[in-house]
This record gives sequence, structure tokens and C-alpha cells, in this order.
Amino acid sequence: MLRLLRFLKPYSWNIFGVVAFLFGQSIASLYLPTLMADIVDNGMMSGDIGYIWRFGVYMLIVAFGSSICSVIGSYLSALTGVGFGRDIRNRVFVHVENYSLHEFDKYGTASLITRATNDITQVQTVLVMGLRFMIFSPIMMVGGIIMALVKDRHLTLVLLAALPFMIIFMGIVAGVIVPMFGKMQARLDRVNLVLRENLTGIRVIRAFNRQRSENARFEVANRELTDVSIWVNKIMAMMQPIMMLIMNVTTLAIIWYGGLRVGQNFLQIGDMMAFLQYAMLIMFSIIMVAIMFIMIPRAQASAVRINEVLDLKPEIVDPVLAKQPGDQRGQVEFQDVTFSYPGAEMAAISHISFAAGPGEVTAIIGGTGSGKSTLINLIPRFYDIDSGCILVDGVDVREMTMHDLRRRIGFVPQTPILFSGTIAENVRYGKDDASDEEVTYAAEVAQASEFIVALPDGYDSEVAQGGTNLSGGQKQRLSIARALVRKPGIYILDEAFSALDFKTDARLRAALKKETTASTVIIVAQRVGTVMDADRIIVLDGGQIVGIGKHRDLLDTCQVYREIVSSQLSEEEIAG
Repeated sequence: MLRLLRFLKPYSWNIFGVVAFLFGQSIASLYLPTLMADIVDNGMMSGDIGYIWRFGVYMLIVAFGSSICSVIGSYLSALTGVGFGRDIRNRVFVHVENYSLHEFDKYGTASLITRATNDITQVQTVLVMGLRFMIFSPIMMVGGIIMALVKDRHLTLVLLAALPFMIIFMGIVAGVIVPMFGKMQARLDRVNLVLRENLTGIRVIRAFNRQRSENARFEVANRELTDVSIWVNKIMAMMQPIMMLIMNVTTLAIIWYGGLRVGQNFLQIGDMMAFLQYAMLIMFSIIMVAIMFIMIPRAQASAVRINEVLDLKPEIVDPVLAKQPGDQRGQVEFQDVTFSYPGAEMAAISHISFAAGPGEVTAIIGGTGSGKSTLINLIPRFYDIDSGCILVDGVDVREMTMHDLRRRIGFVPQTPILFSGTIAENVRYGKDDASDEEVTYAAEVAQASEFIVALPDGYDSEVAQGGTNLSGGQKQRLSIARALVRKPGIYILDEAFSALDFKTDARLRAALKKETTASTVIIVAQRVGTVMDADRIIVLDGGQIVGIGKHRDLLDTCQVYREIVSSQLSEEEIAG
């Protein structure tokens, strides 16, 4: 928790203002019972109406000043807390954006969402309340004890007997509740995970009639969170009546013992009433401080989770001294590259070597799990390799800034991802300053203009979250248009044609060939028809290259490629 407070530095003046105004409120609040005692003892007892009016006006002025200080202090504390939460949320978001795919896998999307929302809200809430009560309550408690001693030292013995009971009880409650807060956040993670999987996979769930089992799975996660929350709230609910009982017993003791002292002329009635108010201020202050100490551990558990995210340094970072590529454009070369996923027993790909240059189409084909997508994910440096070297435009990708590397690449992922917004905005995602003509041209090359102009609003048509209002083929073509509008030196197309019919596939590949004559094109595909015209076909099996060459050459030299072709084409098509 303390480590996060370093982000409060921009709000130093706000915090100073909170302290100043709450100190003023405390002084005014402590002075009010003394004014009331003077009115009772010196005004009412003597029947001096003028004295009552004069000091009554003083009381109103002091009370009004206390209220003004309270409002301003509360406003500044809320401003500080909300601003702090905004800054932390921004820092977490920016930091997570720099994670490699391995770091994302470590925490999981659901947990990262909880940490960036609920956990930060917990810390923010405690900060807002803490700025108020952790400043106001101690002043009131210490000031109340001093004023109570001034009024009657003997009567203070009642407080001396009651306060330890309150403190011990609050300590026991905190000791029982604190360990449960970490469990609450972990179970909230689980609820978010199940909920997110159900919302994103609703079509699959309905297709397999799994609504009941998914409802049961969510019910289990929800019940686990509910049980912990109920248990914690039972303890909190028990705390209030016990604290009120201690306060009321203390009040009765003060009235009884104070009445005896009034009867013995050791204490005036007004002073006893003032003492009673100071006692209430002291005990309420202890309760507020105790509640804060109970809330702080939950915020501490959240702060630990936030710090875990901020402390996890991305494995893939820019080099200190980055190199700038020369005049080469679109050159990609793998030199004996080996890569394995973290924790894996075997390498995903091993000893991969090939080169691809501008004006060439390099196709990668192989069975499921052969390492095709893994290989191309290494080019934009989504992962770092174990050994070997990957050169882009003659420079090792680890010696370039990620911005410089990735701006040279037009990437179309295996699963097309679209963002909420218009179709034009999604195409411009590849190039922020793309003109309307560039957007239209990219869509035409990607064979997407036909279905776009048929939409009611054309390029201004809204895309639903995740592109759920578009078909798989339409999403793939928009993803290709997004890469084309960038006009990069390297195109990486990972199963970019899998959802297209053969006719659209052929038209798109013909249009791409004309558009990418000066660029390097790397295609990952399962269809033989998509790769057979490539300048170079790389056949992967078990993470290793088992064949490189053109279609005809590989039919004669590569058994794996021949098996793939035979499974998709007839003997006549192969011979033709």
C-alpha cells in the first residue's frame, strides 16, 4: 500500500489543504461543547438571556465554520482519491500494454481486468476515507481526551476503563477479517473469469446446449464469493451493536458518576454535558479509526495485486542502443532459430533457417501443431527466441525498437480481431492518417468493398464489439484491408483466407500479388490451393523444416507435403 502512495506526489497541495481544513473543523468541533457548557452554566442558570443570545451566535458561527471546513476538506479528499485512482489505472493499463504474450498468460485476462478495476477502486475508496478520517479522527480523539481532562480528571477514569475494551475488540475483529479479504479478491477473479468465458463463448454454449452446466459453473463461483462475503459481513454486522453497547454503558457510567460529582459541587451541569459530548467524540473517533484499520487490510490485499502487475517487468523491451535498418525494405531472414514456450519441455520450433525478400511470396504449410503460427509470431517479436537470429531489413529484431519493427509489418492474425466503431475506423487502425481514398482502395484490394457498400451506412457502418455483426469472411477481409492501408514492407498473413470461399480467395490473392510487388509476403495456410503458386513453400513438421521449394519440386522431394496435397486434391488436380 505504501508503495502506491508514491503516486500521490502530484496531489501534495490537495493533501495539505485537506489537513488544514480538517484541522480547522476539528478545532471548531472541540470548541462547541465548551461554548454549550458556558451557555448552560453561566446563562441558563443565572437567567441571563443576553449572555445566551451572545454565546448562541458564537456557537452558530463556529458550527458554520466547521461545516465549511468539512465540505472543502471532503471535496479535496475526493478530488485527490479519484485522481489517484485515475493515475494508477492509467499506469496499470499502459504497463499491461507493454506485456509480452507470456506475461498476459501468466495472470490471465480476467485477473488483469479485476486488478485494473475492482482492486484500484478498493485502494481509491480507502484513500478518500483515509484522508478524512485518518486525519480528523486522531485530532478529535487526542483533543477530546485533553478537553475531557480539563473538564474533570476524575470523570476521565470512566473513559480510561472503557477505551481498552473498544481497542481490544476492534483488534480481534481485524485479526479475524483481514485474512478473508485476499480470498474475496481471488474469488472475484474466478467470477470474472467464468462470466467472461460465458459472454464470449455464448454461441458455442448454445450450440452444444451447455447452458445448464455453465449456469451451474457460474453458480459455484458465485456461491464461493458470496459465502466469503457473507461471513465477513456477519463479523462486521456483529461489530456495530457491540460497539454501541460499550458506548451506551460508558454514557450511563459518565451520567451516574458525573451526577454524583455535580451533587457534591465538584462539577457543574454544563461541564458534565460537555464531558459527555467529548466522550462521544473520543469513542466515535476510535470507531472510525478502527473501521479504517479494517478497510486498510482489504486495500492492502488489492494494493499487493496491483503492485504485482506493476512489478512484473516485460521480458521483451526496447534495446538501450537501437539500430536503424539500412536501405533494405522487406527483407526477412531466419538464422538457425529455436524457440520454446515458457515451461514447455520441448521446443516449438527448432533450427529454422530461410530468407524471404521483396517481391516474393513465402508460404508456410504444415499439420496442426507444426509451429506455423509460432514461427510468424516471432517476426514482430511477440516472443523472444531461445537461440539463433531473426533479421528484418538486415537488423536483428532484438536490436530494433518495437515501434520501428512493427511499423514495417502488416499483420493479419489467425483470428481476426475488430474493434467497436465504424468500418472506416477499423481499416484506419493500420494507419491513423489514412485518407478516405486510401481506406476505400485498401478495402477494394481486400475484396471487402462489395459488402461494405451494401451496408446501410457504407464505410460509416458500426462494427459491434468483436465484430459479431459480421461474418468470418467479412472480418478476415477487413483485417487484410487494415494491413494493406499501412503499405508495409512485410505482410504476414496467418490463415487469412481460411473463411473465404475459393472464388473470393483466388480474386484476393490475385489482387494482393499486384499490390505487394515491392513487399515481402509471408502466408500461413492449410489450403494447398492458397500456397501452390508461392515463390517459396516452407513445409513444417514437428517444429522443423522438412522441405523448402516450389510446389512441383516439393511434390517430388517432400513426403509430408505430398501427403498434405493428396489429402486435399485429386490425382487429376495434382497432375494438372
